[in-house]
Amino acid sequence: MRDGDDTPRPTADRGRVLVTGATGYIGGRLVPRLLDAGWAVRCLVRSPRKLNDRPWIDHPRVDVVRGDLADDGSDLVSALDGCVAAYYLVHSMVAVGEDYARRDREMAQRFATAAAEAGVGRIVYLGGLGEMGDDLSEHLASRREVEEVLDAGPVPLTVLRAAMIVGSGSASFEILRYLVERLPVMVTPKWVRTECQPISIRNVLGYLVDCLDVEETAGRRLDVGGPDVVSYRRLMEIMAEERGLPRRWVLPLPVLTPKLSSLWIHLVTPIGARLARPLAEGLRNRVVVDDDGAAQRLMPQPLLGVGESIRLALDKMAQREVETSWSNAGPIPGDPDWAGGTVFTDRREQAIDAPPAAVFRAVCRIGGGNGWYAADWLWRLRGWLDRLLGGPGLRRGRRDPERVSYGEALDFWRVTGLDRDRRLALRAEMKVPGEALLEFTLEPLGDGRTKLVQTARFLPKGLLGLLYWYAVLPFHAVVFRGMMNGICREAEKAAEGGEGNSEATDRVQ
Repeated sequence: MRDGDDTPRPTADRGRVLVTGATGYIGGRLVPRLLDAGWAVRCLVRSPRKLNDRPWIDHPRVDVVRGDLADDGSDLVSALDGCVAAYYLVHSMVAVGEDYARRDREMAQRFATAAAEAGVGRIVYLGGLGEMGDDLSEHLASRREVEEVLDAGPVPLTVLRAAMIVGSGSASFEILRYLVERLPVMVTPKWVRTECQPISIRNVLGYLVDCLDVEETAGRRLDVGGPDVVSYRRLMEIMAEERGLPRRWVLPLPVLTPKLSSLWIHLVTPIGARLARPLAEGLRNRVVVDDDGAAQRLMPQPLLGVGESIRLALDKMAQREVETSWSNAGPIPGDPDWAGGTVFTDRREQAIDAPPAAVFRAVCRIGGGNGWYAADWLWRLRGWLDRLLGGPGLRRGRRDPERVSYGEALDFWRVTGLDRDRRLALRAEMKVPGEALLEFTLEPLGDGRTKLVQTARFLPKGLLGLLYWYAVLPFHAVVFRGMMNGICREAEKAAEGGEGNSEATDRVQ
């Protein structure tokens, strides 16, 4: 089953709803549940290719339109046309300061105006819990501003305010899991004593779907939370219990600021400092349901406790059934413009005694727990250096050890090109003085053989970029030659075992 309400749903077409943020963590899970509930769904996304591997993309009641809320509203009105409701699931998480809040206000205003012009019947917004006041974090304050902007328009607004969402692949869950798994002794800010009311991703999705059927939720702002109110310290203890780990020692210190906390999260977990900063700032605010449970009265459903929510999320990870992940959200840059500057290239090719499907499967296993076929210690060293410099490092890993999709994170790389059995292109997101691309192309040679071309390109920026290239050049023979040879061995082994057919590569998307 998916991480959502398991109750059977009607299948009749009940009208069309628009979902923004369908490539994100919440939106990517909401779409199939809306389909189960009988709705037709239109996804408004900046990069439609990021949805190509979703199992619901070919559903007859799904259509995808390209659009960006940062642009003018002309295309947005067209996308909203004919929709009875629209989900606003877009917000900035990797920026701080005035531009961050201003951009969110402008996008919300553009959306509210377009929804009114298109005649949309309802806007649904997922906001954040938090007591109003001068101490409200910048991120939560911006969420409230978005609420006000959306509510100022003529289209009725339903706001669901949630605290920490517990689910496989969520940023908050990953921070909690990595901190507990890696640190038997934790020095934390004083916010570790702050109370929160976490909610399972299953319950959040249930409320998001069910609110369309309950007219009383229109024009309402509803707090949503699970049955347990706990401190963040207790959350860590529960995570340790569910992971079967010894007791974790937590030492709160009043001197640790959100900035220092975010840097510590950056070093210990896969979450980068820019994303961790607003999350860390929000932890100082008490986030508890404060409206007498109106959401549960209007839309009753079994609420999962913290322990059960964590257990289910861990089970999904163990079963390799993580639907969406925090690392897949966000814009994907196009291929870099290599013209007009010095481009260093490391190109290797090899004929492999295996069909393209087997070779492509071997290529798509790189990164994460599978490693990089050779000199993994060098990759780990480079990952640690990247973390120290503020980059993502290797700890983002990959969503699934076998499947690859466009826009997905593979350690400190991002998938920017994917043509099954033909091509895989990666762009580096590590801290590096230039732009780096790693590309694999496959050419069938006949008789079950394939030519694999592996190309690493680097466009240096300034003198530092040139020095960087020549500093790492001696390691290329070990890293890139070893990776090519490892892919060759893996592909030929798979071909000998009969794993190189199209059925096996259906797992690679």
